[in-house]
Amino acid sequence: MHSPHDPYVRVRGAREHNLQDANVDIPRDTLTVFTGVSGSGKSSLAFGTIYAEAQRRYFESVAPYARRLIHQVGAPAVGEITGLPPAVSLEQRRSAPGARSSVGTVTTLSNSLRMLFSRAGEYPAGAERLDSDAFSPNTAAGACPECHGLGRIHRTDEELLVPDPSLSIREGAIAAWPGAWQGKNLRDVLDTLGYDVDRPWRELAAKDREWILFTDEQPVVTVHPVRDAGRIQRPYQGTYMSARRYVLHTFADTKSRTLRAKAERFLTSVPCPVCGGSRLRPEAMAVTFAGRTIAELAALPLSALAEVLAGAGAGGEETARVLTGDLLARIGTVTELGLGYLSLDRTAPTLSSGELQRLRLATQLRSGLFGVVYVLDEPSAGLHPADTESLLGVLGRLKEAGNSVFVVEHQMDVVRRADWLVDVGPLAGEHGGRVLHSGPPEGLAEVPESATRRFLFPSEDEPEPVRETRTPSGWIRLAGVERHNVRGVDAAFPLGVFTAVTGVSGSGKSTLVGQVLAGVLADREAGEEAAGAGEQFCASASGLEAVDRLVQVDQKPIGRTPRSNLATYTGLFDTVRKLFARTETARERGYTAGRFSFNVSGGRCETCQGEGFVSVELLFLPSTYAPCPDCHGARYNPETLEVTLRGLTVAQVLDLTVESAADFFSGTPAAERALTTLLDVGLGYLRLGQPATELSGGEAQRIKLASELQRTRRGHTLYLLDEPTTGLHPADVEVLMRQLHGLVDAHNTVVVVEHDMAVVAGADHVIDLGPGGGDRGGRIVATGTPQEVARSAESRTAPYLAKTLGS
Repeated sequence: MHSPHDPYVRVRGAREHNLQDANVDIPRDTLTVFTGVSGSGKSSLAFGTIYAEAQRRYFESVAPYARRLIHQVGAPAVGEITGLPPAVSLEQRRSAPGARSSVGTVTTLSNSLRMLFSRAGEYPAGAERLDSDAFSPNTAAGACPECHGLGRIHRTDEELLVPDPSLSIREGAIAAWPGAWQGKNLRDVLDTLGYDVDRPWRELAAKDREWILFTDEQPVVTVHPVRDAGRIQRPYQGTYMSARRYVLHTFADTKSRTLRAKAERFLTSVPCPVCGGSRLRPEAMAVTFAGRTIAELAALPLSALAEVLAGAGAGGEETARVLTGDLLARIGTVTELGLGYLSLDRTAPTLSSGELQRLRLATQLRSGLFGVVYVLDEPSAGLHPADTESLLGVLGRLKEAGNSVFVVEHQMDVVRRADWLVDVGPLAGEHGGRVLHSGPPEGLAEVPESATRRFLFPSEDEPEPVRETRTPSGWIRLAGVERHNVRGVDAAFPLGVFTAVTGVSGSGKSTLVGQVLAGVLADREAGEEAAGAGEQFCASASGLEAVDRLVQVDQKPIGRTPRSNLATYTGLFDTVRKLFARTETARERGYTAGRFSFNVSGGRCETCQGEGFVSVELLFLPSTYAPCPDCHGARYNPETLEVTLRGLTVAQVLDLTVESAADFFSGTPAAERALTTLLDVGLGYLRLGQPATELSGGEAQRIKLASELQRTRRGHTLYLLDEPTTGLHPADVEVLMRQLHGLVDAHNTVVVVEHDMAVVAGADHVIDLGPGGGDRGGRIVATGTPQEVARSAESRTAPYLAKTLGS
């Protein structure tokens, strides 16, 4: 029995996911870091157990009716937790925020700025004072009526809709029209209306071309289709829709990504002609503060906005002084976290998950809470080493305010600064789930089975192997790059080598690589049909002909529902289903490969529709998921499960780990190839049927890389990866780097945007952007081998790279 004043959070019998009856005691009011290889169970302990239990207890104190309105997490699989205060979670959400969400809305700074304009703004003579809602593009009172507060509208023109005017309508002149029956229907309706569909487009009268492409009329006529041989086609009522109307309708309403992408090719996005891109009504734009409109202030980097507010609020009225003071204090915590380069109007979908988490962290710092547990998911993700220092300062202030800070982290500089360290492992999946060490960080030196130990205490007896620098086989040169804060930059990317692009947060790395370089190459691959997404960002590009294929690997989820899993994404499940269909029992019963899919009716259990579980509504308690009462979690009906392959049913095969499946499918080349590549990127612990929703961003990225590695490669491929080490333990980084260097050894090119100095030190070529973020960045400050960049006086990366290189 523990004292009510027990200063420890004590966890007993934690069994969430792969945790093996884990017991751990963690002191409160400390900075505690949870470490371990990817998949070891550290997030299951920090988030799935400790945070989930704190949430469950909080919900029990809420009125029953209110509980029904809140999304609740289920009770974690744990024996007992004592000494647990209320908890606040700051996870790296993988879901993309909406286009109306921005830096201002995430931090609530927009609310304060709107209040400043409402109460202390300079209004035109005779104008009525506006409520703060009138300064928001997300409300009916403030949004521009033309663009509905989005700031941009989509337009099209004849050149986009009809790229080849020498063709007739029958020959497909109107490229924007749909194919198959729907396109034929529109052509037949035009023919019935009396337009010449067999004459070259350019020979049609200008007024006819204008009506066909842009009319808002939708006439209905009786169409008598041309009779095909052997087919009876009856007359029908056909409705005409202009090419512009069709494209705009498809772009706005279709659920198909393919159709939306096709429609987007025929549109240009331009600033709204009414509000000029400000997103607001004219009466809101007539109000100024410090001589600027709210849109102009929202477009400034936060560091510049702070300077304007400090100058304007100093000698102003009391209302202005109070409101600017509050804004400056709030902005201060954001800039302290290295995000001063962001502007309030920067949309949330363009932010990295690390940036989003730090914005929420800044908001929490201002909340003044004490006595709570903050549980953070890799707050250093996406941070340059220069920015990590300020992050540690903020975490320290949260702790000093009387809080406990529990952090899941892989960055060794953060681990070294911890008061307490919980190391989980030793390996991943079923080979992990044990607490190897719980105590001060220095105690980990005595735990030989820990994978973290050798990175926290590197041995001087084992120097890093020196990789011989490769020689480029050619260069891609981009001249006059203009995008975001990258202005007038000339960049050269070597081919046939491993290149790391570095720089502080917001320096322009992802813009240069992920948008401009990727866009130029994608345009080249798509040919003349492309909208020119990359070429509009640079004056010229050369050397592209040496690249046969572009592959971008990011950390977005491989699927949004539990139906998507490791086996389905990699194509391995197609092979598995074919093997089951070839068994003697399946052939006797006439079962095809489709019978063994849990996504279609036939072989799946219809009670749970192939999910394996059913939702149980408990009204005032959190809904819980229970194994399906009919298939007991197997996903298939009894008849399908009577078919076995070497003694295992299809459900049992999906339950195998990659490691076990590699043995089971030994001798089956199609399956072996997929499984070997998954093992090569360190994912042997995942189950084949593991739902996509349970995978971390790092795991999703490695699955995508594995899918790519199993392809039969032809020609020179350029691989672009944006921070591939995010979410990876240093031991997993070593595994990943072996694969990426293997791609280069196979005569391909790899370009990574990276903050991990160990990865940068092992590159052949480094491009460093900066020197700062936002307006203070966007230039290439150093380029060359890691050793050359480490000697640069202007580069903020140089001292950290030099330290890693030991120079």
